[in-house]
Amino acid sequence: MGHHSRRDSVAGNPPSSSSSSAFSPSDHHHHHHNSHGYDLSWPFSKLDSLDREDIRETAYEVFFTACRSSPGFGGKNALTFYSSDHADGGAGGLGTVAARANGVGMAPTSRMKRALGLKALKRSPTRRSLSGGIGGGVSNPSSPSAAHGSASPRFGFTVPAARTRRPLTSAEIMRQQMRVTEQSDNRLRKTLMRSLVGQLGRRAETIILPLELLRHLKPSEFNDAHEYHLWQKRQIKVLEAGLIDHPSIPLEKSNTFVMRLREIIRASESKPIDTGKNSETLRALCNSVVSLSWRTPNGAPAEVCHWADGFPLNLHLYLALLQSIFDIKEETMVLDEVDELLELMKKTWSTLGITKQFHNLCFTWVLFYQYVSTGQTESDLLCAAFAMLADVGNDAKRPDRDPNYLKFLSSVLASMQSWSEKRLLNYHEYFNKGIVGLMENLLPLALSATKILDEDVTATVLAEQEREEPTVDVDHAGNRVDYYIRSSTRNAFTKMIEQGNFSSVNVLDEEEATEALLQVAKETEDLAVKEKETFSPILKRWHPIAAGVASVTLHQCYGALLKQYLAGMSTLTSDTIGVLQRAGKLEKILVQMVVEDSVDCEDGGKAIVREMVPYEVDSVIYHLLQKWIEERLEAVKECLDRAKENETWNPKSKTDPYAQSGVELMKLAKETVDNFFEIPIGISDDLVQNLAERLEAIFQDYTTFAASCGTKQSYVPQLPPLTRCNRDSKFIKLWKRATPTCSVPIEGIQQSATNEGHHPRPSTSRGTQRLYIRLNTLNYLLSHLHSLDKILSFSPRIVPSSTRNQLRSSSRRQLGTSSAYFDLARLSIQTAAQHVSEVAAYRLIFLDSNSVFYDCLYVDDVANARIRPALRLLKQNLTLMGAILTDRAQALAIKEVMKASFEAYLMVLLAGGSCRVFCRSDHEMIEEDFDSLKRVFATCGEGLIAEDVVEREAETVEGVVALMGQSTEQLMEDFSILACEASGIGVVGAGHKLPMPPTTGRWNRADPNTILRVLCYRNDRAANLFLKRTFQLAKRR
Repeated sequence: MGHHSRRDSVAGNPPSSSSSSAFSPSDHHHHHHNSHGYDLSWPFSKLDSLDREDIRETAYEVFFTACRSSPGFGGKNALTFYSSDHADGGAGGLGTVAARANGVGMAPTSRMKRALGLKALKRSPTRRSLSGGIGGGVSNPSSPSAAHGSASPRFGFTVPAARTRRPLTSAEIMRQQMRVTEQSDNRLRKTLMRSLVGQLGRRAETIILPLELLRHLKPSEFNDAHEYHLWQKRQIKVLEAGLIDHPSIPLEKSNTFVMRLREIIRASESKPIDTGKNSETLRALCNSVVSLSWRTPNGAPAEVCHWADGFPLNLHLYLALLQSIFDIKEETMVLDEVDELLELMKKTWSTLGITKQFHNLCFTWVLFYQYVSTGQTESDLLCAAFAMLADVGNDAKRPDRDPNYLKFLSSVLASMQSWSEKRLLNYHEYFNKGIVGLMENLLPLALSATKILDEDVTATVLAEQEREEPTVDVDHAGNRVDYYIRSSTRNAFTKMIEQGNFSSVNVLDEEEATEALLQVAKETEDLAVKEKETFSPILKRWHPIAAGVASVTLHQCYGALLKQYLAGMSTLTSDTIGVLQRAGKLEKILVQMVVEDSVDCEDGGKAIVREMVPYEVDSVIYHLLQKWIEERLEAVKECLDRAKENETWNPKSKTDPYAQSGVELMKLAKETVDNFFEIPIGISDDLVQNLAERLEAIFQDYTTFAASCGTKQSYVPQLPPLTRCNRDSKFIKLWKRATPTCSVPIEGIQQSATNEGHHPRPSTSRGTQRLYIRLNTLNYLLSHLHSLDKILSFSPRIVPSSTRNQLRSSSRRQLGTSSAYFDLARLSIQTAAQHVSEVAAYRLIFLDSNSVFYDCLYVDDVANARIRPALRLLKQNLTLMGAILTDRAQALAIKEVMKASFEAYLMVLLAGGSCRVFCRSDHEMIEEDFDSLKRVFATCGEGLIAEDVVEREAETVEGVVALMGQSTEQLMEDFSILACEASGIGVVGAGHKLPMPPTTGRWNRADPNTILRVLCYRNDRAANLFLKRTFQLAKRR
């Protein structure tokens, strides 16, 4: 048929242009690249044997035959009248009663167009007029000249300007609209006139039109044999489609007429069949066609023939007719003459087996399809399709529905629904700001189609349909719109993620993931605002909280991404805090949108808000912060554990006389606290307290470890047994000559220094020096605790979490002292420092200085074993101590050395062993020596020990020294009184013995045991006899 323009789409099968791609599943794939309507599925099944041109031409033939008795189609009284732009003009010139009655001229306004809300055509009706006679000026649209006519470049209806015009008849409009050539139209008119001569009243449904045309049209009436062969094949294919492929009444498999007809069809493929009067083929064809056409289901006589009323052939033919109502130049416009044209098309119903229900369904489809195929530019077509759906919905509720109607109803509505919902489920992409109003027209249509499908089409029919997309089981209107909102919002969010390449935040590095989440939060906020301002006002007509639903969906989408991000974060960082804080801000915005949108809801929006699982940003930050604290404290604990395994208590360096472990421990603690306050959030006082307590526990553990250095008692020699002096014993004299010096055996003692004239070297052992490092380290911890406490107490990032903590924090600031967080640790360190100082002092005196102090002082003879050598060595050791110890540690350490020295001096006097004896006359030298010892400490350093402290500590020793200056008689008397008082017996009577006072080790001039020891070491006959009679003490050997 030559080249066809876009208006080829008026045929039942789709053309190769965008305007009709949905009309033919068989042709669909050839033009997939240039159509807006390709995703609109064809709902009327396929016709494999007929193409769109075959359908269009056959539909026109059926239409013309059905209307042959009407004016303008060859019937009588085909009158003519003029359009409104003629001399008798005026707007009312076209609407005369006579014109309507005769059906030749058309009213410029249409009742149906008004009912469907369709616009009137913009151009004057004179465009559908002919100059001169009825046949003038219409050229063959297949010819090259027609393709380039001056008036219509598509169809070549040339109108000479100098000639008068008249309106077209209905027949002429239909011929133009359906692109039928004048030659084809004339052949059809002549053939019907010849074949139905004298049968003007014969009903169209009793005419087997293709057969009549085959019988009466001869090859001579065509331009050539090839044209005739093509025409004949079309007529035979129509018979095949209507009688064999798609019969209205089912065929038996063994029907002989079918077999014969198939043979003729096969024969016609290669050459035309003979249609002469004497042709056996024609006779066989007529016999088969007539027999098949006049069948009835029950064998009763037929009133109509059935050659074009089988499904879906009849629907394809009828759709081709309906498609002609659209203007061939403005394809989005419906002809003003649509009322009259549809009335004429109604005459084909009996031939095609069309009912009012099928008409409504097909007309709805044609309107919807035209909207889609013309680029979705004319919303009036969509509104008209929606208006027609009201009639379709009423038809669907009728109890007498035909099974075929239900089948095609389901298919048509499913196609419309699928196409519509593809856009509504992704309306953010399909409806930009400029065309968002189209959604307002598409949404009610989709809801209406869905409602009819769900309420009026049975589940059995639905199950038989091949749907492009499964129907989602949701309720209508509000719930369905809810589904659209959630789906489109989710799709928009997903697209945003994909375009930003953020889909796998867990595989990005931390910095990239952070930037991604921050960007997504901003874009999510923008998307929510766009939704509220652009789409929600439209959607709110069907859903009261449209913006709220979209906000909830975005909240869920971002929440899932945030959860994915947090799962990949191993620890808390400033970036993580930034993401969480931005998420919190986004959540507040979305929640506010929900609240504002649901203010008029019955429940105040509680149900929709419950869908928003909170991000719990503060809680997440708190838990991440706790996790961060745990990780940092674990590092500090590991440092402590390493110290316990490896610490040797050697100084870190000459300038840092502390243990490496202590320095490292404090460094880690300081970094933890500093980093803790670098986290960009307000930190609650409870968290600060928790961190401080955990650190304090570690400090206390380390302090306990540092103080694990034994006890001072391990260095004190055991007390020798009490004995009495044997002054003139020969054995004693011989023993003194043989052993000029004596020593009390002390287990584990190692001499580390020797007398070297008047300048002895310090005797401080390595072990004692390590104790000094412990002491330095403890003081190092103590000094840094003060620094940590200030940071924890005065940081501006702290947010009081309770009234109690607020008061505590306030009082701490007012005091200006670090006396809150590490009190227990400070106390522990001070106790440990005291203990280590004692152990170091006793080790220095009783171990390192033993050779010149306890082992030598006053041995044999006081006058020849004075304290001067011991003092020289003591001064050297104190000098070394001062060089090693830090300033903070020196005072306590020297004080403990003083106390240890005084203790050792008392032991020399009271528990010096068998090599020491004292006379009353030695008192002055002993007193002088002790004064010298006191001066060493009173003058040590620059006032490290106050003189009154020295005097107070020396009181006990001076009391014992004073006892040594008393007479033996006085000592015995004092002892007797104190011993009786201590034992609680009062005065010793005749026959009673004095009780032996217990050894307490707390030497004191008022202690009976102390006085007893002075008597034991008194080289005096009276003392010897007193001890022998009273306690039977053994003599010294």
